Amino acid sequence: MSVGALGGTIASTSGHRGAVAPTLTVDDLVAAVPALTEVATLRAETLAMLPSPSLDEATVLRALAWAEAEVAAGAVGVVLTQGTDTLEETAYLLDLLWARPEPLVVTGAMRSAQVPGADGPANLLAAVGCAAAPASRGRGVLVVLADEVHAARWVAKTDAMSPAAFRSPVTGPIGRFVESEAVFLTPLDPARPDALPTPQTTPGPWVPLLTTYLGDDGRALDALVAAGADGVTLAGFGAGHVSATMAEAVGRAVATVPIVLATRTGGGPTGRALYGYPGSEVDLLGRGVVGAGWLSPLKARLLLWTLLAGVPSGEQLSAERLAVELTHRGRGELSLRT
Repeated sequence: MSVGALGGTIASTSGHRGAVAPTLTVDDLVAAVPALTEVATLRAETLAMLPSPSLDEATVLRALAWAEAEVAAGAVGVVLTQGTDTLEETAYLLDLLWARPEPLVVTGAMRSAQVPGADGPANLLAAVGCAAAPASRGRGVLVVLADEVHAARWVAKTDAMSPAAFRSPVTGPIGRFVESEAVFLTPLDPARPDALPTPQTTPGPWVPLLTTYLGDDGRALDALVAAGADGVTLAGFGAGHVSATMAEAVGRAVATVPIVLATRTGGGPTGRALYGYPGSEVDLLGRGVVGAGWLSPLKARLLLWTLLAGVPSGEQLSAERLAVELTHRGRGELSLRT
């Protein structure tokens, strides 16, 4: 079993005026949980010492390469520790690219190591236990915090400070860590999408995320396209709506770059045929926008980034390919049914 550390609250201690910052190596994290030796023989490496807002796609791709090398060398599973602010994004990017059956588990902590009730040790123990469990194989990237197991595709950080910050609003957790055992509540997904090719470009395409708002007139979208955005993900009202004026900006933008439409609500899918007014999902889809389905704006953005990063230089991402991938990866029927 291999454990890689990227920093974050789980690796943080207090410094100036009590504020915390990452200082603990992976050896420190492992040493704080003696029970880990009863679960697996560990090989541990500190990959970065960063607060999670400073992680980026390139750092995640390096962690992915490390995890793949560990599995190739014989590891039965891999755990990555990091900060929670971007954990739902890094886990999903890894999930898009993780092609192996061995479990890759991401965990972190909401409380730093020195405060009462620090949750890092328990989360690390549960994550290693989950990664060591045969039942975790073939499930893609998993997120383990507060003794719950979540699929990377659905998990979200839903509270700024609560120790129970992580939820999967669409599906709920797919498992629990109970009495030192990973117990799954859903069967394996036989239609789990294949991994995408790992991008080789750094820093890769520029794909901003733009949330619409009351009175949005489209100037921000015009400015992003004019500044050279390679694609844009929109977080729209309701089931995927924008103002009539913003819809005109969308029409201008989609002639130049791919536009993906998600919902800013935090739950539920984008619509396909509910409303027909200017700026509705029917109007926007007719202009060439592609709906994100059940994917959150953050994850729809990562899917668009990954697809664009995989397009050979000089070529464009076709609207058909984008629509197929978003339909396949953004649907929720199977996971909801199971």
